[in-house]
Amino acid sequence: MEAETHGRVHSREQTGPQVEILGAGVERAAEVLTPLALQLLASLHRRFNPRRLELLARRAARQRELDDGARPDFLPATARVRAENWRVAPVPADLQDRRVEITGPVERKMIINALNAPVKAFMADFEDSCAPTWENIVRGQVNLADAVRRTITFADPTTGKVYRLAERTATLIVRPRGWHLPEKHVRIAGEPVSGALFDFALFLANNHEALARRGTGPYFYLPKMESHLEARLWNDVFNAAQDALGIKRGTIKATVLIETILAAFEMDEILYELREHSAGLNCGRWDYLFSSIKKFRNRRDCLLPDRASVTMERHFLLSYVDLLIKTCHRRGAHARGGLAAQIPLRDDPRANEAAMARVRADKLREARAGHDGTWIAHPGLAEVAREPFDAVMKGPNQLGVLRADVTVTAADLLQAPEGEITEEGVRGCIRVGVQYLESWLRGNGCVPLYHLMEDAATAEICRAQLWQWLHHGARTSDGRPISMARFDGLLTAELEHIHAEVGATRLTHGMFPTAARLFEQMIKSDVFDEFLTLPAYELLS
Repeated sequence: MEAETHGRVHSREQTGPQVEILGAGVERAAEVLTPLALQLLASLHRRFNPRRLELLARRAARQRELDDGARPDFLPATARVRAENWRVAPVPADLQDRRVEITGPVERKMIINALNAPVKAFMADFEDSCAPTWENIVRGQVNLADAVRRTITFADPTTGKVYRLAERTATLIVRPRGWHLPEKHVRIAGEPVSGALFDFALFLANNHEALARRGTGPYFYLPKMESHLEARLWNDVFNAAQDALGIKRGTIKATVLIETILAAFEMDEILYELREHSAGLNCGRWDYLFSSIKKFRNRRDCLLPDRASVTMERHFLLSYVDLLIKTCHRRGAHARGGLAAQIPLRDDPRANEAAMARVRADKLREARAGHDGTWIAHPGLAEVAREPFDAVMKGPNQLGVLRADVTVTAADLLQAPEGEITEEGVRGCIRVGVQYLESWLRGNGCVPLYHLMEDAATAEICRAQLWQWLHHGARTSDGRPISMARFDGLLTAELEHIHAEVGATRLTHGMFPTAARLFEQMIKSDVFDEFLTLPAYELLS
């Protein structure tokens, strides 16, 4: 690989295309943009990017069918996969007990604190909680390489405190970006590469040997899939990468987030495609809500009420959870629960106890349902989340809980919940959505807002609900329609509310004007943008 010149690095496989790095220089970038990593990336891109693009086109075609009134159902063509008795391969010892996992971005201090937390695993996130600036992505790879080698430290410039890894640390799992997101700072043969392939290839090439020396392996979470064909693509990528690096097939293990409504109809098939590499399925409930709105955006009978009222006890979500647990355990795969996003309230003990009680009740529900573990977003929730699982789950997991009582139909998964749309719900979507997007555009994808740790899924729900309510002329509980004029008035009022909270300087300078303008445009547009992060990504450096 040639030396970096003017922010561009060139690398060429002996028989492959040129890799162009278009991003500005980042400290220690050469340590992760290695010849081996770029060679692997180029090979995967050349072989699999056409299929990736075909599958994205297939998503668009499927959306057009739904827009025209089609309803999802379990696939007749794969009925044999659902009917036959097969099981996924066993997982390694350090993935057997995952009763509490913490998640967060690949920021240096976060990685140290998360790996040191009293949890079983840490999902280091290049996706929803990471704003994919070039600097964040490259530094994240450097940080993970240091963490794998246990050399990672962080000196807080404000306090002088130095953070280091403890003797015992959580198991590391990495979430790359979804199939839909590009990495615009890297081109191969003139084409932008997949963000998913970039994140995966760099981490695997640079760290698989160090992971093996420490008795662990390359473990991943896979987001945003909509079909088993997308899981098949990942499985083929895994096999090709393992073969290229001389790794035994099946060494890679991956947990799939079932966070789209279409994937809920293909859980068996997704496990089957990844059966040699599967580490189970996860209830990605916030993105699942977003997907439910997005896929049925043209159906007035699928309007969702205020987000806060759509709890996991609602029939369509309860059905999704029960089906996931039954499907996983029948196949010998782990079933992961959803995320608790609460932040401990240190200045308000009474409010904090109420918040922790809600977390405890939610985790007890998950444990009793048969989940093998759950997610948290803050180390302060570790004990609260662990206690219900310790009380219910006497072994390392609950694979023996087969949930033979569960029968879920397509109608169960598609039953839209009833409830009110309130003006406060509309205001909350505007207030949270604009503030999150502003932070994301500044390079921060993990944002504490109103005592919750929010990521891109929250902003997606906010803008999707507003689009749906506005374009269907939904009425709030006081009987008034959500019109363009009313939305404009509420947007102005909420920007003033934000002004009072954050101050005039940030609101009028910084990224707030851009965030507010983009958020407004997406909600008013006749065309529903598939992902907020796609147009927003064009504004990132």
